[in-house]
Amino acid sequence: MAMTVAILGTGKMGGAMARRLHQQGFDVRLWNRTRQRAEQLGVGAVFDTPAEAAGGAAVVISMLTDAPAVREAYLGPQGALQAKGHRVHVDSSTVDPKTHEELARAVAEHGSTFIEAPVSGSVPAVEAGKLFIMVGGEPSALERVRPVLQALGDVRYIGPLGTAARLKLVANSMLAITSAAAGELYNAGLRAGLDPDRVWEVLIRLAPYLDARRPGFTEARYEPAMFRIADVVKDLQLASGLYREVGIDTPLTQTTKELFERAAQEHAEQDLAAIAALWQAPASAPSTGRSLTPANP
Repeated sequence: MAMTVAILGTGKMGGAMARRLHQQGFDVRLWNRTRQRAEQLGVGAVFDTPAEAAGGAAVVISMLTDAPAVREAYLGPQGALQAKGHRVHVDSSTVDPKTHEELARAVAEHGSTFIEAPVSGSVPAVEAGKLFIMVGGEPSALERVRPVLQALGDVRYIGPLGTAARLKLVANSMLAITSAAAGELYNAGLRAGLDPDRVWEVLIRLAPYLDARRPGFTEARYEPAMFRIADVVKDLQLASGLYREVGIDTPLTQTTKELFERAAQEHAEQDLAAIAALWQAPASAPSTGRSLTPANP
């Protein structure tokens, strides 16, 4: 009998995960704050509350925007923890480690198990079953849900609860820094009179993942958004808080955060490649006290 999996949050990533699991033979139960988005997937049963979706599932996977959304989906009046029975809860959202620690305590009080499993990769990686899945928590709980996670990608056990959340923030810091560098240097190459194709060829030799966003960086096509600028800003703010907490100076991350915050003023709902817009036209945002755009546009 196929394992039943509840998906809480059917946005781009959660929806792709639901489709992938359905294709791999899992029975899926769906909840989304906007019910219509879940219904449009055309897979599984759709429920009005997280508790109803979780009620008939052995595994619950949440993929939500931020910590408040995660807390509401689990701890709210009709949250997943109100469902009777025992199950493994897996949060794949990008949130701070303290949120996961709070959830783990609440889940344990209800007799169930919690692990964190943030992912690296976007919708195409989900569809191909090639996400990089970072797991933090009890190894025994991971083994119970391993068949589900392996259907989505490459599973890596990172360590105790909190370690995977921290590693995801490091990973997204790297993604943001590299993307900002690409936006700056591609446009610097163009202004230096270089052939655009040759500039891009050099950049993707050094950072191959960039080529998935070539239309954004080279043609200013920022939709569809695989990873919204607004979400990059949220993740960089979380990462900056973590780095301050552990006492390390991270000037590259801080500068990148400022750049994405500026880009978000006009491109918050567009893909992270829209960071390149800062160099494609004079910045309209107020100065932060240091030059973050070319002096001679």
